[in-house]
Amino acid sequence: MLVTSVTGHLMELEFDDRFRRWHSCDPADLFHAPVRKSVPQDKQDIKRTLEEEARKCQWLVLWLDCDREGENIAYEVIDICAGANSRLNIWRARFSALIDREIHEAVQHLDRPNKLFADAVDARQEIDLRIGASFTRFQTMLLKDAFVLDDTGDDRNIILSYGPCQFPTLGFIVERFWEIQAHEPEEFWTINCSHTSDEGTASFGWIRGHLFDYSSAVVIYEMCVEEPMATVQNVRNQEKLKYPPYPLSTIELQKRASRYFRMSSEHTMKVAEELYQAGFISYPRTETDNFSPNIDLHSIVHEQVAHPNWGIYAQRLLDPEARLWRNPSNGGHDDKAHPPIHPTKFSAGETNWTDNHKKLYELVVRHFLACCSQPAVGAETTVEINIAGEQFNASGRVVLAKNYLDVYRFDSWGGTLLPTYIIGQQAGIGTDATMHDHIKKLLDRCYATKDANTRFSPTNLGEALVMGYDEMGYELWKPYLRSMMEADMKSVSIGTKSKSEVLENCLQQMKACFLDARANKVKLFDAMGTFFARSSRPVNETQNVETVRPCAACNESEMFLKQRPCRNAVWLPRSLSEAAVTDQVCPTCAPGPVYKIQFKFRRRDIPPNFDVDHLGCIGGCDDILKELMEISRFGSHSQTATPARNQNQTASGVRQGSSRQDLHTSFRPAGQFTNGQTPVVNPQGFRSTHTQSSGNASDGKTMWRTLRLGSVAGVGGAGAVAAGNHLNLHLQGGEAAPKGEAGGAGDGMLMA
Repeated sequence: MLVTSVTGHLMELEFDDRFRRWHSCDPADLFHAPVRKSVPQDKQDIKRTLEEEARKCQWLVLWLDCDREGENIAYEVIDICAGANSRLNIWRARFSALIDREIHEAVQHLDRPNKLFADAVDARQEIDLRIGASFTRFQTMLLKDAFVLDDTGDDRNIILSYGPCQFPTLGFIVERFWEIQAHEPEEFWTINCSHTSDEGTASFGWIRGHLFDYSSAVVIYEMCVEEPMATVQNVRNQEKLKYPPYPLSTIELQKRASRYFRMSSEHTMKVAEELYQAGFISYPRTETDNFSPNIDLHSIVHEQVAHPNWGIYAQRLLDPEARLWRNPSNGGHDDKAHPPIHPTKFSAGETNWTDNHKKLYELVVRHFLACCSQPAVGAETTVEINIAGEQFNASGRVVLAKNYLDVYRFDSWGGTLLPTYIIGQQAGIGTDATMHDHIKKLLDRCYATKDANTRFSPTNLGEALVMGYDEMGYELWKPYLRSMMEADMKSVSIGTKSKSEVLENCLQQMKACFLDARANKVKLFDAMGTFFARSSRPVNETQNVETVRPCAACNESEMFLKQRPCRNAVWLPRSLSEAAVTDQVCPTCAPGPVYKIQFKFRRRDIPPNFDVDHLGCIGGCDDILKELMEISRFGSHSQTATPARNQNQTASGVRQGSSRQDLHTSFRPAGQFTNGQTPVVNPQGFRSTHTQSSGNASDGKTMWRTLRLGSVAGVGGAGAVAAGNHLNLHLQGGEAAPKGEAGGAGDGMLMA
């Protein structure tokens, strides 16, 4: 028996030689130009080895990965080996993990290769090649020489690539970026209260949620203050369950590794592949999140019993008396090729493993054990109270049985105990988360960037390309077209559509899009012009030249001394929403005239002590503009808001030192704190600063009161509250955030 291997795909799909040079044809011709599959030069040694070994054999057993891509590579091997020995008896081994049990099972149940799987990959490769090459040549030749894309002035090697998967991925990033940029922050106000007793503290939320009208919120808040009594109207107790996760698929593995360990999708898959090749986990590329009834899950759990960290839990899981076992939930996805990702071999940590190998193996094992476990059980209490006709509620939870949470340390279900409440009880107011490849390509091609928190933002180039196609009215940057293509590939793999049918329909549709896009290329041109300066190469070819002499070679043309055009640019901050040149001239900057510019900034992107409207000069004399540009480069008001919250906490701490029977009420809007003082604003919005004090204010800008509890505290009888109990109430401001973003609490707040 002879064993050999290959390194991924042996063959590449490429155009015939006469279509391979960029200027050899119209890019539209690439939709129907002849293509061929061949072995590239760097794989010729592998090809010769396969041919030599095939001549000596009677059987060929293919052990490639058991998915569509692996099946396509298998047929590349078949083409080479059958070319050298047409009498080969060809078989396929199907497995999901590199462990003894799977290998023996595969040998005993050899199958024939599936040509439909290979055809689906061939169709996908041809579609990607034709679409990618045509659009890449089109937009690169159109835009590269027309705009200054490289600050160094060397744009010769820039390729503006287009990929049918890569571009929709970029579209997700740009679309989200546009949503955030288009969001107009709107102040809102909410009333929160908390009740403190000897049993603890409960925080109550307002049933209304929040109001956008400040005056209305203040009126309701005042009503609550004027009627200092909270009545418990309802107490509900019910059992709650927190279910374990579905079995682990590739996408879920990437998401959880990113969330728990800050690992990129690309690195996650690299580490997972290494664990798989070493036999520690099953095949990591799977869409399946449902275990087959034929898989012996108990034996997989049993292999983990010896582990020092989760071995005891594995023992409990297998113990019938513990009643911890539960068959994994069905996630509803099955690619019919591989099971969900699960451990295949025990390890307490190999000597050659990095920290990320250990983390990913632990995630796979703990996730699998959690899938086979009972859900966590909790008891939840909900309390509803009434203050001056306004409804508030609070929820508390006690975890009765952690179950799967005992092993799945990545999940939490924090319990919050509430004090004991009785209906009718009263209290007086007192003091108060193949994709990794697409993402990598976007980063490599400078279409997007990733920050330290693994959040993606489009670059000017990425945004300009998406904007151009969006202006044309095409949704090439949306996922729908690619989704339909993937559905067609699946149809080919199961035999409901032929490869030729899918190729014809898809390429016909995409060629029509390409021709329309080329006819409307001015919109792509305009979108690029929004972000990049025009290059002088095409339009200034004969400018800034001086004749030196007639050409010595032809004696007909003139030889010129050509000056390199100036490409100096001043890049304005992205916090700008508008900019317009005025007729006002700066009296300071030279050489002049230097016209001033009327800027308008987005409020959410600059600190609150700066105005959104600014008449500025880019000549270098404008200190305010320079400071705003620095802020735009290194951070926004989200970073400067922290001191404000710290100031708030300090002020709150002062109030907490007051008597438990006192109520201090002040009105404050959302805003920044300056000079170490607390800015206080009256309901009409006038700003003033002062030091806090109790008593009645008479300056008209700030309202302070001290209220003392009357006979409520210490009153006997059912539902009475002990003298030490108090209810804290405050009205808090904030800004509504874009959908999917966390809303920001106001840097200042109205509170009692």
